Amino acid sequence: MKNIYLPLLLIITVLACSSKNDDPTQENPTPTETMYFPPIGDATTWETKSVADLEWNQSAIQPLLDYLETKHSKGFMILVNGRIVMENYFNGHSATTPWYWASAGKTLTSTVTGIAEQQGFLNINDKVSQYLGTGWTSETLAKENLITNKHLLTMSSGLDDALGDDVSPSNLQYKADAGARWAYHNVYVKLQDVVAAATNQTWPNYFNTQLRDKIGMTGSWLQSGEDLSVYWSTTRSMARFGLLMLNKGKWNGTQILNENYFNAATNTSQNINLGYGYLWWLNGKANYHLPQSQLTFPGSIIPTGPNDMFMALGKNDQKIYVIPSKKMVIIRMGDAADDVNLALSDFDETLWEKISALYN
Repeated sequence: MKNIYLPLLLIITVLACSSKNDDPTQENPTPTETMYFPPIGDATTWETKSVADLEWNQSAIQPLLDYLETKHSKGFMILVNGRIVMENYFNGHSATTPWYWASAGKTLTSTVTGIAEQQGFLNINDKVSQYLGTGWTSETLAKENLITNKHLLTMSSGLDDALGDDVSPSNLQYKADAGARWAYHNVYVKLQDVVAAATNQTWPNYFNTQLRDKIGMTGSWLQSGEDLSVYWSTTRSMARFGLLMLNKGKWNGTQILNENYFNAATNTSQNINLGYGYLWWLNGKANYHLPQSQLTFPGSIIPTGPNDMFMALGKNDQKIYVIPSKKMVIIRMGDAADDVNLALSDFDETLWEKISALYN
């Protein structure tokens, strides 16, 4: 009789374990939960998941919200597996109010450059002058021809970054050979001209048809100052883009951006600033550089944040945080948390202390 009961006990144990894994209220259900994508053409429908469902720390919600509001935030979202866990608006903002991405929108330019390459319109290893013609800088022809599209993607053009945001030829002057120096520079925007020339379309039209409309974003590019094209959208549209990147360029089964380019874009792109990909910031690297600095800082960009996180960071604390290990996307839009800053600030570190208090 003893031998008969052993297999029966094993079956009961397996069934009990299966039942527990199917129960969404059990601990850590999110890794096996299906990924959700909000429908195209519907700005209101979006599945949700509560903090209680995730068994997160509900007492950490209010301190996070208080901090966000105090720090001049306007929109904030957390997605897990594509579902909205938190969506909050502050200081007169709403779900339908557009706001600027600032330099967080560099990642849109990176992504569309990758799409144009996969469609055969361009090669990122080609020299920029192949698409824009010679004389797009004030460098000698020999030095200008060293600059490739990839150098623009990686902030390693060698052009002088101390001359402001103006990208007219007279303001694009030699500082170092392409690839020899990392410097945060507005010259990346020339990639939009490269894409326009390569595709024989306007930049907004190609962007809209090949990225924006395919994932259900809204928004538009607006000129701001010295030929600077800035993207404006709702917080939800920014979250849609973050969700695309969480899924390695795939949207609900359709590969919008090929995975090889995605992998290159979200990993170290050169050996000077380890915390930088193709216009994406990378957490968890051995060291990094900051905008307007040639210093190398040891350690992770945001020590309180996950090591596998990659980020779109813009002036006045526009943020897209993508965390693959947690299947999470976090968005923050608003005015500068403290003093005006280009991308990184102390705000990131404190914000992540409060976010991690939610799920730890």
